[in-house]
Amino acid sequence: MGQERVRLYVRGLVLGFKRGKTSQHTKTSLIQLENVNSKEDVEFYLGKKLAYVYKAKTKRMGTQYRCVW
Repeated sequence: MGQERVRLYVRGLVLGFKRGKTSQHTKTSLIQLENVNSKEDVEFYLGKKLAYVYKAKTKRMGTQYRCVW
């Protein structure tokens, strides 16, 4: 009875904001996801939330890692 593994997260890079030649739209971030290279792969991730996880210098609530939704 092998259960299929559930993918909980995918690493990604924040590339910047959506922009034109002269203006920048800060409501829309451009994210490059690891191992997602085609439009068919992207469809699964459209509309999903993004968690920005980083390591801080000081501990808070027993951990150095912080998360911004």
